[in-house]
Amino acid sequence: MSASKVLIYCWVGLAVLSIGTVVLGNAGSTLLLAAGVMAIALVKAWLITDGFMELRHAPGLWRLLLLCWPLAMAAGIVLAMLL
Repeated sequence: MSASKVLIYCWVGLAVLSIGTVVLGNAGSTLLLAAGVMAIALVKAWLITDGFMELRHAPGLWRLLLLCWPLAMAAGIVLAMLL
């Protein structure tokens, strides 16, 4: 698959996920909906890391570091909502 097709698919995926975030955000204010928004944010972070930054061919440690940061942020936000 050519690089331009990958970028187009990533862009479309990010647009669809962004719409999903808006829909969930307007649905209410529960912990489950917030967890859904965080899950979508994690998928978006994965798309940006592997698609736009093209780290899918990078060493595993770089990918792990760049994907653990949004995971830690999402966990912190959900934990703060629980307290």
